Amino acid sequence: MSRIILKTVTALAILLLPSFALAQGPAAQVQQQAAERPPSQPALSTAPPAATPATQTPIAPPGSPAVAPVDGDNAAKGLRPTISVLRELSPWSMFLSADILVKAVMIGLAFASLVTWTIFIAKTIELSSIQRKLRSALARIADARSLAEAQLALGARAGVLSLLLDAAMREARLSAGISSDSGVKERASSSFAEISRAEARRIRRGMGMLATIGSTSPFVGLFGTVWGIMNSFIGISKAQTTNLAVVAPGIAEALLATAIGLAAAIPAVIIYNHFARLTKTYLELVARASGVAARLLSRDLDRGHGGVLARAAE
Repeated sequence: MSRIILKTVTALAILLLPSFALAQGPAAQVQQQAAERPPSQPALSTAPPAATPATQTPIAPPGSPAVAPVDGDNAAKGLRPTISVLRELSPWSMFLSADILVKAVMIGLAFASLVTWTIFIAKTIELSSIQRKLRSALARIADARSLAEAQLALGARAGVLSLLLDAAMREARLSAGISSDSGVKERASSSFAEISRAEARRIRRGMGMLATIGSTSPFVGLFGTVWGIMNSFIGISKAQTTNLAVVAPGIAEALLATAIGLAAAIPAVIIYNHFARLTKTYLELVARASGVAARLLSRDLDRGHGGVLARAAE
């Protein structure tokens, strides 16, 4: 019986020995590694390592001035004003930050440009209207044989042609009883010349302003530029720096005055030359109308004094 019990215990021990060895293996290895580690090395800590600071401030040597640490956020904040200044370099912001004299120059040049375009619109409407009316009047009296027929064809229309016909009739009435026809024609031609000169002065009204703006605006803008650059150099001397960020805004404001001056002068010169051509064309029509009135007067004179001159004297 005891043998049976012994055999049973032995068999159970043989069966349980591998599992016990597997369970004790890892713990024994850890203990063995701990026993073999030198005592100078500290045990491995399972705690997470402490976070290192983003920047380290260097220790200044004795006697040197202290330097404040600059981190990334402060550097970014320092760059933001420069970026905002660069974005504010628009024509309007440069005008607002310019010197008072440069502002006055810019305002004057802007007003000159406004005057130029106002004259352009007004003269374009005026020249197109009077040319159309004069061409229509000349077409109406193309078949007239005398001054009286021409006045009847025109009716109560006002214009340079009506003035020429009235001058011819008035000269014929004042010269009634004079036998010399050449004197009548000469006096009538003198009246026609006066009417033509008055019409030329009227039609050229405003063109002198265009010529003045076109010739003086660049120099006025240059004056504003010189004044602005002078103030920029004074600011550079006070700031004691030649940094482009300090120099550029003042020079840009000064150059803006020249740009406005050219913007006012170039259209004024172009518009003046355009109106000079249109005025020349219109004055040629006026000369043609003067010739028509002179021919009608000459026909009446050739028909004899018993015709239009007698009726004019009445």
